[in-house]
Amino acid sequence: MEIALYAFCVMYSPGPVNILALNGGLRGNGWTLAGYCVGVGAGMFSAFLVLGYAGEALVRQAVLPYLAAVGSGYILYLAYRLFVAEVSVEQPGRDARSRLRFREGYFLQILNPKGFVVILPVTTLMFPAAQITGIDVTLSAGLISFGAVGAPASYALLGALAGRRIRAERYFRRFNRAMALMLVLVACSIIYDFFVATPGGPS
Repeated sequence: MEIALYAFCVMYSPGPVNILALNGGLRGNGWTLAGYCVGVGAGMFSAFLVLGYAGEALVRQAVLPYLAAVGSGYILYLAYRLFVAEVSVEQPGRDARSRLRFREGYFLQILNPKGFVVILPVTTLMFPAAQITGIDVTLSAGLISFGAVGAPASYALLGALAGRRIRAERYFRRFNRAMALMLVLVACSIIYDFFVATPGGPS
């Protein structure tokens, strides 16, 4: 129960994954976001497997700083795509630059270094405390990752409900640019945490 509550609170809090899903819902993409949400769950599952079996030392000392750099760059790239995306009320979600698919969800999740930091306590503290080892790590990671699919899906639904009440294109452009700015702030926060506050990455 402790693991489930912890994972739920973290996965359903605002972040780049959920911000993009909310924006997709506002744009009226609807069911086209299903692949994106599944990609997020697959990325979470991959991260759990890496941390569950590779161990804390490998990820923290060798991989995490590189993930911080690559992940920040990828988030900035998505922010740019969102900022320049064209808006059409008559044909929502048709601009390829703003389309969210499986690969966007997967890579955004797996390249987000803060996602690894969040998963780390589960795999190194909570799993051992609950005597979750071996194949049970894979099964538990699968259940948690299945729940991760629902986080962006719920934000997308919220955006879709709100988007139905908004018909002026200028509001969608403002939403796009505001959310792009939020993604830039997330990327800057990651860069600060890993390269300014803690030079060289976490030890």
